[in-house]
Amino acid sequence: MHSPEHPPEDDEPERPSKSARKRAAHAAQDLGEALIGLREAELEALGLPERLADAIREARRISSRAGGARQRQYIGKLMREIDVEPIHAALAARSERDALETQLFKRAEGWRERLITAGETALDELAQLRPGLDRADWSRRVAAARRERSAGLRTGTVGAAGRDLFRALRSLLG
Repeated sequence: MHSPEHPPEDDEPERPSKSARKRAAHAAQDLGEALIGLREAELEALGLPERLADAIREARRISSRAGGARQRQYIGKLMREIDVEPIHAALAARSERDALETQLFKRAEGWRERLITAGETALDELAQLRPGLDRADWSRRVAAARRERSAGLRTGTVGAAGRDLFRALRSLLG
C-alpha cells in the first residue's frame, strides 16, 4: 500500500487494473476456445503443456453446456499461466494457410467451370497462362467433363470427370 509518507517506487511494477485483468482473462478464454476447435494433430503440433492439452481434449468430450463453460474457464485459467504469443502466431499461420487454400480452391473451381462452359477458348487462355501445358491431355479432360455435364447431371453436381479436371487444375495452379 502506498501512503503519503511512502510514495510508490519507480521500479515497483504497477498492478494491472481490474478491467485489464478481466480483458486478459477473456482473451485467454477466447484463445482456449480456438484451441478446442483444432484437430488433434494441430493441437499436438503446438507443444502445449500436458495439463492444458488434456483440459482441451476433455472440453471436446463434455456435452453439458454448464460443464463446457466451466471447462472453458479452466482452460482460460491455464492459458494465463503460459506465454500465449507462440500460440497466437501458430493460429495466425494456420489462418493464412486456410485462406490460401480457399483461394486456390476457388481459382480451380472457376477454371473448371470456364473450361467446361467455354471449352477450347478457355483452354487457350489456360495454355497462355501455363506454357508447356499438354493440350491433348487437357482437351481430353475437358471433353470428358463436358460430356458428363451434358449427359444430364444436375447443375452444381460434379461427376468423376469433373473431379478429375478439378484435381488437375489444383495441381497446375497450386
